[in-house]
Amino acid sequence: MNPAEKTAWVVAQARALGMDLCGVAPADDYPELAHSEEWLARGYAGEMRYLHDARRHSPAAAMDGARSIIVCALNYNSPQPYSTEASTDPVRGWISRYAWGGDYHDVLGEKLEKLLAAMQLQFGIGFTARAYVDTGPVAERVVAKHAGLGWLAKNTCLINEQLGSWLFLGVILTTLELEPSVRADEGLPADLCGNCRLCIDACPTGAIVEPYVLDARRCISYLTIELRGSIPEEFRAPMGRMVFGCDICQDVCPWNRKAPVTRMAAFQPREFEKPSRSLGTKNENRTEDATGSLFAPELAWLASLSEAEFRGVFRGSAVKRTKWRGLVRNACIALGNALAQSGADSNWRKNVKILLERLAGSDEKDIAEAARWALGRL
Repeated sequence: MNPAEKTAWVVAQARALGMDLCGVAPADDYPELAHSEEWLARGYAGEMRYLHDARRHSPAAAMDGARSIIVCALNYNSPQPYSTEASTDPVRGWISRYAWGGDYHDVLGEKLEKLLAAMQLQFGIGFTARAYVDTGPVAERVVAKHAGLGWLAKNTCLINEQLGSWLFLGVILTTLELEPSVRADEGLPADLCGNCRLCIDACPTGAIVEPYVLDARRCISYLTIELRGSIPEEFRAPMGRMVFGCDICQDVCPWNRKAPVTRMAAFQPREFEKPSRSLGTKNENRTEDATGSLFAPELAWLASLSEAEFRGVFRGSAVKRTKWRGLVRNACIALGNALAQSGADSNWRKNVKILLERLAGSDEKDIAEAARWALGRL
């Protein structure tokens, strides 16, 4: 097979494995990555030290002898409402859409490993390859753009004209010579954001500091997932009822208004039996359901999870990333914002106050501090 035939075979095999998109980019230096040092120098990476890995500045540096990068995408847009359309019930919080089902690292990673195994059977073992799903020193969104899968939007997400931005990305770096999906004389996908700035204006914390530039330190996804320790007070009220990630900049994007939904079972909201417990006093009325879902979960239940219960509920889930103390911290802040809203049931407010008073005495200082802040919102 020549390089073009190999690329055609890889793309066909990826689609047969259920990938929604697949393309190939050369392992070159990309102009978008030339701005990485300036972005890091501004401190926009926050505490994410892995982003300082020098190999991220050039795909060729991510693996010795890399010549081509295969990029695959899976649509994870399940049919539930967006956060901007969902109920404003103060009892419930919001977990980012990407974390409702199985851990995308595992789901997409398994498909990439199957693709890699098929490549080894088809092309022999005389090449090297490594598969990554958000785990290697590779800027997947930039590579995806150069593989022709979409453009980089003002909110820094990759947008595909047909599928929108609800996409998980994974890559295979390889020493194989493959024909790039976008030839040098064709040009990359056009930036179709135009004059739109809905994502910029909708961000509650002003994290998109200018078009195409994200200050992660202000992003709710960073604050609720990556940040260890106390969340800066200036961002707590704008976080609303977000407890893990944030979808707002994608929810308001016009390119996602008619985005197709996925029927993959792995990406549907996980449902489970809740651990049985009481929120506070012996005589209070239980406000929880016996079963739960990661779509709009009950905030008081999240805040009252023990560390062991957290591990059980979120086994095989991307929510593990924030760890137990992070999720409870986030739930305390969301409860504080919910208490500041009107319309919450008085019995629920009483029970939540009891729960927060207990958490304010936690040995985990970040949980205790967040609970005290939440009580101050009453």
